[in-house]
Amino acid sequence: MNENGLIIVFTGNGKGKTSAALGIALRATGHRMYVSLVQFIKSGSATGESRAAERLAPEFEFLSRGKGFVNCCGSTTPVEVHQKAAVQALAAAGQRMHAGWDILILDEINTAVALGLIGIQDVLALIKKKAPRLHMILTGRDAHPDLIAIADMVTEMRSIKHPYDEGRPARKGIDF
Repeated sequence: MNENGLIIVFTGNGKGKTSAALGIALRATGHRMYVSLVQFIKSGSATGESRAAERLAPEFEFLSRGKGFVNCCGSTTPVEVHQKAAVQALAAAGQRMHAGWDILILDEINTAVALGLIGIQDVLALIKKKAPRLHMILTGRDAHPDLIAIADMVTEMRSIKHPYDEGRPARKGIDF
């Protein structure tokens, strides 16, 4: 059996990237593994996943460092605030690399890189420092080609149809 941790990337324009990572987290906690999730974009204090993580503690830690949407959807938060939050999220992830976690989920980190909030070289350097058995899951649209190249598994979610496209709002328990 291979004891090395995997680098897993969930990317694409479709729904399900964070949901896929959370599915792995749920499965892992069922096996008494320890999971830490660090959010880079979303501000998730009132989401179903943050509330579920509270119930699964201490096996599941949920750290929301994001400040919400960047330059979109009515957001007035300056880009500099988002950049600072992303750098703090990267530091939080780094602190968890050798802290006994089995899985580290970096939620929306691909988006943070694509938006220029953090650099791909910083992300690659972080991955190189991981504990050998640590599994890392990196989510978000527009995964960088250099990240895809070093990943063990990459899944691209592709949107075919979504209620949001018809103007229907996000739904509790389904979208957040």
